[in-house]
Amino acid sequence: MRSNRAKTRAVVSMAATLPMIAGALALGIPAAHAADPGRNALTGTKPTWATATADKGATSNDAQLSARVYLAGRNASGLAAYAKAVSDPSSPLYGKYLNAKQVQARYGATKAQVAAVKTWLNSAGLKVTKVTQHYIAVTGDVSAAEKAFGTQLHNFVKGSKTYRAPQHTASVPAGLKGAVLTVTGLDNAPHKSSHDEQLPPPDAVFKNSGPFSSYFGSKIATTLPDAYGSKIPYAIKGYTGKQLRSAYGAGTNTGKGVRVAITDAYASPTIAFDAASYAKKHGDAAYTTGQLHQVLPKNYTKTKECGAAGWYGEETLDVEAVHAVAPAADITYVGAASCYDDDLLDSLSKIVDNHLADIVSNSWGDIEANQTPDLAAAYDQVFQLGAVEGIGFYFSSGDNGDEVANTGTKQVDTPANSAWVTAVGGTSLAVGKDDKYQWETGWGTEKATLSADGKSWTGFPGAFTSGAGGGTSKTVPQPYYQKNVVPKALATANNAAGNRVVPDIAAIADPNTGFLVGQTQTFPDGTEQYSEYRIGGTSLAAPVIAAVQALAQEARGGKALGFANPAIYAKSGTKAYHDVTDNPTGSGLAVARIDFVNGFDATGGLATSVRSLGKDSSLSAVKGYDNVTGVGTPANGYVSSYRRH
Repeated sequence: MRSNRAKTRAVVSMAATLPMIAGALALGIPAAHAADPGRNALTGTKPTWATATADKGATSNDAQLSARVYLAGRNASGLAAYAKAVSDPSSPLYGKYLNAKQVQARYGATKAQVAAVKTWLNSAGLKVTKVTQHYIAVTGDVSAAEKAFGTQLHNFVKGSKTYRAPQHTASVPAGLKGAVLTVTGLDNAPHKSSHDEQLPPPDAVFKNSGPFSSYFGSKIATTLPDAYGSKIPYAIKGYTGKQLRSAYGAGTNTGKGVRVAITDAYASPTIAFDAASYAKKHGDAAYTTGQLHQVLPKNYTKTKECGAAGWYGEETLDVEAVHAVAPAADITYVGAASCYDDDLLDSLSKIVDNHLADIVSNSWGDIEANQTPDLAAAYDQVFQLGAVEGIGFYFSSGDNGDEVANTGTKQVDTPANSAWVTAVGGTSLAVGKDDKYQWETGWGTEKATLSADGKSWTGFPGAFTSGAGGGTSKTVPQPYYQKNVVPKALATANNAAGNRVVPDIAAIADPNTGFLVGQTQTFPDGTEQYSEYRIGGTSLAAPVIAAVQALAQEARGGKALGFANPAIYAKSGTKAYHDVTDNPTGSGLAVARIDFVNGFDATGGLATSVRSLGKDSSLSAVKGYDNVTGVGTPANGYVSSYRRH
């Protein structure tokens, strides 16, 4: 889950909030304003933290850099317009997708554009190292980059560190107007994401202590103090596919014939064994030959900086959750070479360029303050290309609520903030006896520990620990599909004209009502063994929703759902959704947890706590749309609502 997001984020989490970029950026196209008539400005390429007061002088001319010049293609505005039309159920073009070759022919960069950009870069003294359908990669020294992009590169203080960045907005020659989307790499502040699950590094085993409930409320903590006036149940051992399929209305659908992709960084070396073992142990259908694929880079980079081993558990969770809910869906894992945005973008582009799947689950991200408009444009272009092909992207919304406790600033996460993806929020889920759905709350946890005498909870209900990410973007204008559904007070929280609000939809995320996952880990005696533990976070919610979408696509006769937000919002307020609120039973909700202090066994002692549910920082799950669960969670009517009659 995202409550244990990489510590590397903290050092850059206080970056200044990005300014509002109007109009064009909403469609992933940086607006161009030529201050120099001979140049075309690439708006958003000068970071907001590169201020005059933070300026420490010019970067050495001989310093080396690597950059990517993203290609706008032959019709950037047409791409955005077609992506919208093909995704809107009210449009006559709805569902009229193009294949990857057609997309490239209609919207990709021309050979002449690529040649012109390469010539310009070479003439400035930069070396072209790679050319793809999306960008041209270059290396060179600072003086060559300054010549190419019409700006000086200086060193600027950002937080406790100093980074290189353009002193002024970068630009390209006027003759290349329309050919270049943006450039990344001129600033060298970290542009990376972290995975979003609550689990220890897989090189050390982690286990949950008991007692557990097998379904919500099955085992009551009779010897522990009351909470909210009554005895409370122990936390779930971990729900399995059968329970989640029942809760979210899978019916007889299995996802047969539907392709789901998962992106993360790196790759677990034991994923095939772990996934097969888990499915067999919990009654999920066995994987058929070729049902689970991996598309991996030739080389991995920045493994220490990104904590490569920590990503193994993310892949394991994502794969096992998708298969548990949609056991017949085809799963392709696309691993990135590192946790940096450039490499994650490459993974997303592989899916689009080769149409590896129709549904893409992504359980990683960063805070909005760390995203720059140049990167936002590069991401949005990939999402739009996907939409035109009928590919939908699903991103976890975050695990730190409004991010105030984590960063000191109320903000949403990215790429979940993009108007071109489906942001998935989180809930606490109660599945009762016989797999019957009972209720959900918005996921938000407060924790209090057992007093020394065992008779009360110290400081009850305690401090906020984690919760579903959500809120109002400061940088992304309100997309059309949110109008008349998202309350005006939320939409206009940061801008009178209205901004994007996150999330769009939600599913199980609370680790106290979480999912059981199986993974090979290293035990204290040095042996590697398969073991299981409970996990949560919106990094669980994202693959669960992706799997539900696979069921819906199957119900639709296999026709791709594409970018699903317009259809998701069109069903708002109907029986397709559980309308989730923070107080579904009319009284406070909590569970008891007993944990191993050392994360493995009782030799290090036990820690007893109470976890209150439905308390997500300043965010609230209320009737109708809200900034914790969006339009709600899939109900029995959701999958069937896509069935063709």
